[in-house]
Amino acid sequence: MQHVLYSSSSFIDEKSSFAAPLMTEGTSMSVRKITTCVLMTLSCCGPVAADSTAPNIVLIYADDIGYGDLGCYGAESIPTPHIDRLAAGGLRFTSAYCTSATCTPSRYSLLTGEYAWRRPGTGIAPPNGAALIEPGRVTLPSLLQDAGYTTALIGKWHLGLGTPPKPDWSGVIKPGPLEVGFDYCFMLPTTNDRVPCVYVENYRIVDLDPSDPVDVFRKNPDGQVTGKTHRSTLKMDWSHGHNNSIVNGIGRIGFMTGGMDIRWVDEEMADVFTKRACQFVREHADQRFFLFFSSHNIHVPRAPNPRFVGTTPHGPRGDAVVEFDGSVGAIMAALVESRIDRKTLVIITSDNGPVVDDGYQDQSVAKLGDHRPAGLLRGGKYSNFEGGTRVPHIVYWPGRVEPGVSNALMSQIDFPATLAGIAGNSSVLPTDAIPDSIDLSAALLGDSEVGRSFVIEQAGSLSVRQGDWKYIAPSNGAQVNRNTNTELGNSGQPQLYNLAKDPGETTNLAGELPEQLAELQQMLAEVKE
Repeated sequence: MQHVLYSSSSFIDEKSSFAAPLMTEGTSMSVRKITTCVLMTLSCCGPVAADSTAPNIVLIYADDIGYGDLGCYGAESIPTPHIDRLAAGGLRFTSAYCTSATCTPSRYSLLTGEYAWRRPGTGIAPPNGAALIEPGRVTLPSLLQDAGYTTALIGKWHLGLGTPPKPDWSGVIKPGPLEVGFDYCFMLPTTNDRVPCVYVENYRIVDLDPSDPVDVFRKNPDGQVTGKTHRSTLKMDWSHGHNNSIVNGIGRIGFMTGGMDIRWVDEEMADVFTKRACQFVREHADQRFFLFFSSHNIHVPRAPNPRFVGTTPHGPRGDAVVEFDGSVGAIMAALVESRIDRKTLVIITSDNGPVVDDGYQDQSVAKLGDHRPAGLLRGGKYSNFEGGTRVPHIVYWPGRVEPGVSNALMSQIDFPATLAGIAGNSSVLPTDAIPDSIDLSAALLGDSEVGRSFVIEQAGSLSVRQGDWKYIAPSNGAQVNRNTNTELGNSGQPQLYNLAKDPGETTNLAGELPEQLAELQQMLAEVKE
């Protein structure tokens, strides 16, 4: 097994290759040494003068990367030198949360500043799901637009498109990102395991041939071969679900027709999105901009580019983390090359916790070894336990954010108010705008160690964390997701944990501390009202 290193001076070229290998070392070279080498390489890039105006903002959103998946959060066998460099030069948070243990509700909350559980229909969006955020609503990107920013979404959307009964896939696809504050989008419309397996730019499918229109169906519309009928032909077999239309030799969720010559190639997806992101940075280097780089990595199907295959001992899942790190490195390289790295606030985080087998037989279980995707935390994606919603969170703004580690309690629900404040948007908002979002810019930028007074977490139930204490409300759901082998944290009884003494949530103290329990129960009840 070889560790591949990447230099920040390696930029995307016209062939969509990014983060070209700098050197290789055998397995005797530790991840710490790898990070040191990359830090030395990055330090050769000349700094530019700090800018006193509001910064550009680059929000890099991983998919399914857990608290323990990155080197700077303790991963020893997955080299993430670019992210580790940002963590070493910026602020790394240890108590930061997405709002939900699955992707669609987390994304909804991040963009709207409203907890998704307040709005019916914000669960995991189906392939033909209509737009979940109503046009004209105040959102994170619209607030930044109002502050003079050019805004772009590049990567995964998964918040629905169009109107019922389904999007006009072969026509004008709206409403969507451009109706809620983005000036430009180049996106994966749902997820990489769902149809339609095409890219959408602004309102239309990219390079669509009118003679081969694209459409999406819940049931097989034309007797096409599927992951069930032609399982032996798949290059990546499924373990549960993911056996409808076959695209690029991989079974998907849902059925699609048409677009035969424009369907994506999974192994090229990171290159496609990263090249677009770097292009956007370079083209807008003389403007203030907000880039929401919403990566598909490391969501299933995990199919990293061949140059990342074998970079970890963990198979495609581990290699996809390294590929995500490569995307981060390429975007940072574009900022450095454009001489705006010291004018740019970069945030790296994830939409939910980790999952190992999420529907494909990709060796993720067999090759997991001693790696713990959620670190010391219990559970993962789909779970009420901390592994479902406590995620990596790194803030980097050289010359403004001092290096360090913060235990401030943070939630992605506060991105709209916080980033609008940093951007200088002081507009008076409607009373129903970003209703659950508060300005935590002082904590985000390291000026204060005080974050939220409490955090709400959503999975099969609702939970609240205040200080060291966490309460999980009773629920009737399953205790374990048998498909993914994830402890879900559902129980018919209230659960109370002291996270400082028991980060793995192994000892339920609800029966021993009734007053502490009642305090958190009351807090959750008030938030729900």
